[in-house]
Amino acid sequence: MAAAFQTGAFAQTPLITAAESGDIAALENALQNGAAVDERDARKRTALMAAVQANQGEAARLLIEAGADVNAKDGIEDSPYLLAGARGYQDILRLTLDNGADLESTNRFGGTALIPAADRGHVETVRTLIEAGVDLDHVNKLGWTALLEAVILGDGGPNHTAIVKLLVDAGADTDIADREGVTPLQHAKRSGYTEMIEILEGAGAK
Repeated sequence: MAAAFQTGAFAQTPLITAAESGDIAALENALQNGAAVDERDARKRTALMAAVQANQGEAARLLIEAGADVNAKDGIEDSPYLLAGARGYQDILRLTLDNGADLESTNRFGGTALIPAADRGHVETVRTLIEAGVDLDHVNKLGWTALLEAVILGDGGPNHTAIVKLLVDAGADTDIADREGVTPLQHAKRSGYTEMIEILEGAGAK
């Protein structure tokens, strides 16, 4: 127990400790000795969740192959699938998508995996989630879509601009406004994001 706490992981079992550290031998040993693949720690994290938080791809793969739930939420309503999307961990994200990821699941902010991916500028993750079929126009608890977040929380640089284009090209509704009635195009104009403005106007945005 003490060793686990010294890692800063708050892990309570050998399985979760091994997952977070990426110790494959220890992980396999714990599973072979009967550890429940979806057992939880003090923060309600499964071993898979701990592996995703630490970006331990091989540990995540092993756990998913052993039947770990890619949609199991922790104490703050993150799941392995949602967190992999939010952080842009492409390899793990694809594993979750191939193993039952719930595309309609949402985080504590009421957002799908697509929304934080757009906010944080993860271009390939946005592309992957669009191709997987995540709702382009889902509105989170802040009243924002992925497109709004890419404009409002983005920096207007190449990654966020590419995400705006991906979303627009995929058919995202360009006229869904925020709670104050401000549209993505209006936000782009306020921020002086020239390329975003061109993309949005080219799609007929208002």
